[in-house]
Amino acid sequence: MKALVVYESMFGNTEKLARAIAGGLAETADVTLSEVSAAPSAAGFDLLIVGSPTHAFGLSRPTSREEAARQGATPGRIGLREYLDHSVPLAGLAAAAFCSRMDKAMSGSAARKSDKRLRRLGCRVVSTPAEFRVSGMTGPLLDGEVDRARTWATSLLAVSTHGDRS
Repeated sequence: MKALVVYESMFGNTEKLARAIAGGLAETADVTLSEVSAAPSAAGFDLLIVGSPTHAFGLSRPTSREEAARQGATPGRIGLREYLDHSVPLAGLAAAAFCSRMDKAMSGSAARKSDKRLRRLGCRVVSTPAEFRVSGMTGPLLDGEVDRARTWATSLLAVSTHGDRS
């Protein structure tokens, strides 16, 4: 199994999650981890995992990345939204989405937005969107979230080869 983990991170929290997810997948899969600005092709992979921080209740936009930069973030030149909009055809590819989001009821979910995009692109989504909590806009991740991300990743390996779980 070849897995590609593509992430967008502003303050480093989503990157930590992506690294934990890649680590969990690497137990039994060949894993490539890439920051979204590198715009890696998903061609030749069996599983695509995408992750981003939640911005303005969903995926980042150029304006929300500019605002994050004013607050000390280091956004990439593109976000996950643009990556998915310009990816090679993804129809049939096993996929799943995760995000970091504030630990508040009204913070939205980039993972749910990514999940919808993956489905529209024809991906075979193998998990409900995973949301990992940060204590505030800049973090840090809440205790246990990195371990929970790694565990989530290992669960994806079984379902990605045995059908849709969503």
